[in-house]
Amino acid sequence: MSGDLVFIKVKEDDDGQRLDRWIKKYVPDMPYVLAQKLMRKGQIRADGKRVKPETRLSAGQEIKIPPFNVSDKPKQPRKIKITDEDAIFIRSMIIYEDEDVIALNKPAGIASQGGTNTKRHIDGLLDVLKNKEGVKPRLVHRLDKDTSGVLLLARSAKAARELGFIFKSRDVKKIYWAIVSPTPDVLEGTIKAPIVKAGSDFEKMVIDEEDGKFAVTEYAVLENAGRAAAFVAFWPRTGRTHQIRVHAAQVLGSSLLGDRKYKAVKDEECKLIDADLAGMDIAKRLHLHAHRMILPHPIKRGKIIDVAAPISPELVKSWKSLGFNHKYKEDPFAMLD
Repeated sequence: MSGDLVFIKVKEDDDGQRLDRWIKKYVPDMPYVLAQKLMRKGQIRADGKRVKPETRLSAGQEIKIPPFNVSDKPKQPRKIKITDEDAIFIRSMIIYEDEDVIALNKPAGIASQGGTNTKRHIDGLLDVLKNKEGVKPRLVHRLDKDTSGVLLLARSAKAARELGFIFKSRDVKKIYWAIVSPTPDVLEGTIKAPIVKAGSDFEKMVIDEEDGKFAVTEYAVLENAGRAAAFVAFWPRTGRTHQIRVHAAQVLGSSLLGDRKYKAVKDEECKLIDADLAGMDIAKRLHLHAHRMILPHPIKRGKIIDVAAPISPELVKSWKSLGFNHKYKEDPFAMLD
């Protein structure tokens, strides 16, 4: 963009958005450093008033964007074409929907967002779910690529903002299902163990009492197949990266089945258990599923969203092979609310 002075009106869906993020969305050719410079000089204004990058916008405001020239404009990422199969795929995940919120049952094997060498992801398919006004839903949290289950989307900037407050206040219950091996020695309890990135390995987390970030996980063994394996419900009260996997392996001494990154220390008994499990009909994937989410509705005061995602057929065979009930209905943490 260059040459002419322009005024852009803030849309209803962008009400409450930070100015710097709004500029990135609507003036993508303007580098962030240049945008900051123009704000400092008062050349970017909202309804004629000076603004800062963190200024929150209101629907209907007019944003003044001055002429600017950029010699080397950054290349815009090429938009991936969404096929009919992609559209069917993303729509098939919907397990709850209203005018403000969508809940998906995300399969394992697809990332929530893009990244290095990740071209196909949930966020890249969300154009399919635009509403009548053409507004694309927004991710409000993430699930790891190998984790399946409830993934929440906001249909508007306001809903996204309110959901952000709800998640930060921890006024949300996220119940995960997992199969671990061996069965934990203590069948229920609270894990309090701080977590931090492991040195130079930025994709792995470890427990560190001195430098780790506060992390708390409730857990309850729902069923077990002797010492070999257990069906466990986890409620992560904090949202640290790989929290359940780290706490299970490093505190309980019970790795999640299919977890190649976080392994509990195995004694001779555990090695025999591993051999027994290898001969069973167990899915070749991480046995971690975001089964249920309970939280206040972001817009409709007094309403509670309570959505559960059934486990996939490949996990059902693991549950059945070990004699576990894959249709378990109760909330094992009801007494902890």
